[in-house]
Amino acid sequence: MSFFKRIFSSEKKETLDKGLEKTKTTFFSKLTKAITGKSKVDDEVLDHLEEILVSSDVGVETTLKIIQRIEARVANDKYLGTDELNQILREEIAALLAETNSGNDSEFVVPANKKPYVIMVVGVNGVGKTTTIGKLAYQFKKAGLKVVLGASDTFRAAAIDQLQIWADRVQVPIVKQQMGSDPASVAFDTLQSAVAQNADVVIIDTAGRLHNKIGLMNELTKVKKVMQKVLSDAPHDVLLVLDGSTGQNAFEQAKQFTAATEVSCLAVTKLDGTAKGGVVIGISDQFQIPVKYIGVGEGIDDLQVFNKFEFVDSFFK
Repeated sequence: MSFFKRIFSSEKKETLDKGLEKTKTTFFSKLTKAITGKSKVDDEVLDHLEEILVSSDVGVETTLKIIQRIEARVANDKYLGTDELNQILREEIAALLAETNSGNDSEFVVPANKKPYVIMVVGVNGVGKTTTIGKLAYQFKKAGLKVVLGASDTFRAAAIDQLQIWADRVQVPIVKQQMGSDPASVAFDTLQSAVAQNADVVIIDTAGRLHNKIGLMNELTKVKKVMQKVLSDAPHDVLLVLDGSTGQNAFEQAKQFTAATEVSCLAVTKLDGTAKGGVVIGISDQFQIPVKYIGVGEGIDDLQVFNKFEFVDSFFK
C-alpha cells in the first residue's frame, strides 16, 4: 500500500516491530477469538471488535470512528469476509490518522533563524520524562548540534540527579541549582548560558506534578515568561511526555496538561513493556497534537520518530 512509506531504517523498523509485540499479541488473540466460526463481518463481529479496540486503549471516541468506517465499508461492499478484517482495519486506521492528524509528526527540526531552539518538556513524574530528554539530547548531539540541558524540576533532588546522569552520559552541559530553587530562575540561567555558549538547542525539564491545574498552569506560565526575558519567542516547542503503559491514564494526563499550557507535541514512552500500544492511535487522533516520538525500548537509540503509517504497519504486521 502507498500508505506505508519506508522512512525507517530496517534496524529501527525491527525495533518498532519488537516494541509493539505485546500489544499485537494481545490484540490479535482477542480478535481471533471474536471471529472464530464467523465467515462474515456482521453486527456481532463489529460489537466484539469495538470491545477489543476499547480494551486495547484506543479510546472510545477513536474506536467509534473506526467502527463507523468499517460499517460504511460493509454497507458499500455488501459482503466482507472475516478473513479480510485484518487488512480492512489496517487501511481504515491508517486512513483515519491521515485525515484527522494533519500536524507535522516528524522529528524536531532546528531552524537556522532560531538559535538556540528551546524545547520545554512537561509531564508527570515517572513517565520517562528525564530519559526522553537524555535521548533527545543524544540525537541532537549525534546530528552535530550543541545542546544545553536545564534542570528546572527543582522539587525533587532525584530529578536533578537523573538529569545530571544523562548530561554526563551524553556529554552535554547542564545548568542546575539546589533542590527547592525557583524553577523559572533555573530556566533563565539555562537560556543565558546557552546564548553565551552559542548553543543550538536548549531542553528544559520541568516539575512533574499534577496536584492541581491552577498551580501547574501558574508555574509553567512563570517559567515561560522568565525565559522570554532572554529569548522573546521561547519556548519554541512544549513537549508533553506520556507513559503509554498507563493506557487511559495517559489520556487524562494529556487533557490536564493541554488545559494547563500550550502543548505543541507529544512523546509516548514505554510501549515495549505494555499491551496498551493502541493508546498512541487514540491520542494521535483525539488531541490533534502531533506525536513526535515514541519509546520502544531501553536503548539510547530507542526513542523513535513517530510515523503513523509505519506504526500501523508494525501493529498489523
